[in-house]
Amino acid sequence: MHPTPFPHLREGNSRIALVEQGRAIGYGELNGRIDRFASGLLGTRQDLEEERIAFFLPASLDYVTVMHGVWRAGAISVPLNVASALAELDHYLSCARVTRLVASAENHPLLRDLCDRLGIELLEVSGLLADEIAPLPAIAPERRAMMVFTSGTTNKPKGVVTTHANIAAQITTLLDAWAWSEDDAIPLFLPLHHVHGIINVLSCALWAGAKVDLFPKFDAGRIAAEAAAGAYSVFMAVPTIYVKMLQYLDGLEPAEARRIGDGFEAMRLNVSGSAACPVPLFEQWKARTGQVLLERYGMTEIGMAISNPYHGERRAGYVGQPLPGVQVMLAGEDGAAITEEGVPGEIHIKGANVFLEYWDNPKATQESFVDGWFRTGDMAVVENGYYRIMGRTSIDIIKSGGYKLSALEIEGVLLDHPGIAEIAVIGVADDVWGEAVGAVIVAREGTDLTPEALKEWCEGKLSAYKIPKRIRFTQALPRNAMGKVTKPDLKPLLLAG
Repeated sequence: MHPTPFPHLREGNSRIALVEQGRAIGYGELNGRIDRFASGLLGTRQDLEEERIAFFLPASLDYVTVMHGVWRAGAISVPLNVASALAELDHYLSCARVTRLVASAENHPLLRDLCDRLGIELLEVSGLLADEIAPLPAIAPERRAMMVFTSGTTNKPKGVVTTHANIAAQITTLLDAWAWSEDDAIPLFLPLHHVHGIINVLSCALWAGAKVDLFPKFDAGRIAAEAAAGAYSVFMAVPTIYVKMLQYLDGLEPAEARRIGDGFEAMRLNVSGSAACPVPLFEQWKARTGQVLLERYGMTEIGMAISNPYHGERRAGYVGQPLPGVQVMLAGEDGAAITEEGVPGEIHIKGANVFLEYWDNPKATQESFVDGWFRTGDMAVVENGYYRIMGRTSIDIIKSGGYKLSALEIEGVLLDHPGIAEIAVIGVADDVWGEAVGAVIVAREGTDLTPEALKEWCEGKLSAYKIPKRIRFTQALPRNAMGKVTKPDLKPLLLAG
C-alpha cells in the first residue's frame, strides 16, 4: 500500500506523466523509479517512521522521485527553496531536524560544509536507486507526510506539517472543482517549496493522470512557443508571471503575439494565485488571450480554500466562494462570526485540508486555532456572495483615521495609471491619521511621473477608498552614503493626509 493513493502511478501505465527537457517519462516508468528510490532510502529498515528527509532540487524527474519516494518509505518530505541563502537553509534544516538531504551533484559543494556542521548526510538520487524493490510500509492517512516552511513575513519561517490525509483532501477538492482529467497537460515552472506548485500543479496533475512539462525556471519564450503549438490545456501562475508574459508578447510582432494569444485562448483553464491579481492585469490578460482568469485563495497551512467557479461567473478582484468540504467564516476583532455582507473580518477555516501543526512549535499551533477554526491572519469581505481579499491583518491592512484600508485594493487602483509599472503600498506612521498610505512606485520606461500629476489623477480615484481627499505628495529617491541617487528609475511617492 502506497502512502498517497495516486491511482495512475502504477506499472503498465504508458501514459506520459512528465516531460523533462524533451524527454517523456511514462507513469509506469515513474512509478518504478519511485519504488526503487524508496527502497534505497529504507535500506534494511521496514519503515522510516517520519524521519525528515529534505531535498534541494528544481522541477525535475528527480524532484518527483524524491517527493513520492520519501512518502512511500514512511518519512516526511521537506522540499527546500533552491534559491535560498545558506542562512535560510540552516534554519530550515535545523528546525526540521533533517537527517538526510538529497541534492544534485552540482550543488554538493555549496551544501557540504552546512551538512557536515549539522550532521546531515548529503546524497544524490542516483546513489539511492536500489536494484531491487523492497517491501514498502503501509502508511496510515493520519501520519505526517510533508513539511513546508512559511514565508516568514512576521517571524522566522515555521514548518507547516501536513498529513497524507490533508494532502489527499487538498488535491481531490481541486480535481472536482477545476475539472482535472488525464487528458490535461500543464507547464510547471512555479517554485516547488510552496503548495501552489506542489499541490495545485504537480500533485493534481499526477493524481488525475495528466502530463506535466517540467521547467527548472520560468522561460517565457519556450512557454509561449509551447502554448502556441497547443501543448497545454491548463496554465497556472502568479500575477507576476502574467505580467512577464504580457511584456514578452508586447515585444513581438503583432502576428506572432496573436498566434501565442490564440494558443492560450484554446486552453480550458488559466488560474492566478499566491498573490492578489490586480483588476487591470485581469482585464489585460482577457483582452490579449480571451481567457478569464480563475482567481482563488489558499495558503501553506490549508492548501486552497476559496475559488472562483470553473463553470460560472469569475469576478475580477474576487476569489469566489468556499470550495467543497471547506468551511469558511469571517470573524471580527472580538472573535464573533460576521454574518452580514460588506463587513470585513479575519478568514477562519475548518476542513480536512487544514494542516496538523507547526513543527516543534506547540505555542504557535495553539495560538493559530480558536474553537477548531484556523485563523489565517488574512482579512476579507463578502460582497454579493463572493469573497474579496483585503490583505494580511499584520501588513496589508492600514488603519488610517478610523478606517481599515486595504493596501491591495489601493495598489490595484493605482495600477490603472498608464505611467505606473509596479507598485507597493504600505502603512506609514502619521501623527494625524495614525497611519498614512505610502506608495513605492516604479514608473514605466519613458514616463516622467511627477507627484503633482499623480495627485491630480488619483484624488478622485481614491476617494471611494475613504482616503482623505486632501493628499500631500512628497518625492524621495534612494541615495547612497555620498548623497547620490542610486536608482533614479525608482520613485517612492508618499501619500499623506
